[in-house]
Amino acid sequence: MSRLNPQDLLTNNRKWVEDRLAGDPDYFEDLAQQTSPRYMWIGCSDSRVAANEMIGLAPGQVFVHRNVANQVKHADFNCLAAVQYAVDVLKVEHIIIAGHYDCGGVRAAMQSRHSGMVDNWIRCIRDTYMKYRPEFAGCTQESALDLLCELNVRQQVENLSHSRIVQNAWNRGQALAIHGWIYSVRDGLLWDSGVSRACTLDVEPVYRVSPLSETSAMPTKNSDLTFFDAVNS
Repeated sequence: MSRLNPQDLLTNNRKWVEDRLAGDPDYFEDLAQQTSPRYMWIGCSDSRVAANEMIGLAPGQVFVHRNVANQVKHADFNCLAAVQYAVDVLKVEHIIIAGHYDCGGVRAAMQSRHSGMVDNWIRCIRDTYMKYRPEFAGCTQESALDLLCELNVRQQVENLSHSRIVQNAWNRGQALAIHGWIYSVRDGLLWDSGVSRACTLDVEPVYRVSPLSETSAMPTKNSDLTFFDAVNS
């Protein structure tokens, strides 16, 4: 593939616009009216993973957030702001957390070498590896990488389901489901990891957020007892 400079990309854009208008003169006018996507996609920044194309949706039908190794962190205000906008304003019905095999971020997390600032970002993937370490017994290097890519998706689904944004939506009766998918760059296929969450009951009790009406009535003393009651319920 020949190397393109930025001016070539602008030229490509003009050709893309011409092609779209040739097929549908109202394409961009219609696109401008699409403000209520049903789906949010949280994916990896990898250039090989194009959200709209692989799921056959046009621009405007999916709200996309991407970062290295498709992470959902409780202190990442960029991701959480995107999720809150998607849930509270756009009223999306499905959030898809999509990882992919041969993920560079996951691969880096499996290596004991310094990778610069990204080390801070992928630390939690190393924690996921340690959490599920027995499952890696007997794995080859590549099968271990595939497994960790899958477990990383599972962990991000759990992280998002623990958030107040999602649980507040569930508590007010909003239809919202979180799905964990994984993509194979080798054949282009997406697979459901079978870790979907669709209501508060899908979350472990200790991570459940009480509705505001219940929170105001919770005791202010002996809070540890409330914690252990939740764990043992």
